[in-house]
Amino acid sequence: MKKTNEDRIIRVTELAESHYGTGEVKFVGIKYEPFTKNFTAKLKLNSFSSIYESASTAESAIKKLKNRLKKIIRRYNEV
Repeated sequence: MKKTNEDRIIRVTELAESHYGTGEVKFVGIKYEPFTKNFTAKLKLNSFSSIYESASTAESAIKKLKNRLKKIIRRYNEV
């Protein structure tokens, strides 16, 4: 069974909600930037911070966003 972008988005938001809390996380969306010819995925963590990732495809932008979120959580847990 092949994963869809919706499945990836659900996984990213669940991962963020488990770390930041359920009320603070919102997946804003994926937007195509014609100037850079890239897709940008945005995850809003709370009222002050967000995470952005850009890639050539929407699928790879979501994957990069998930990897970046995992790196943030790993660094937080090390301290």
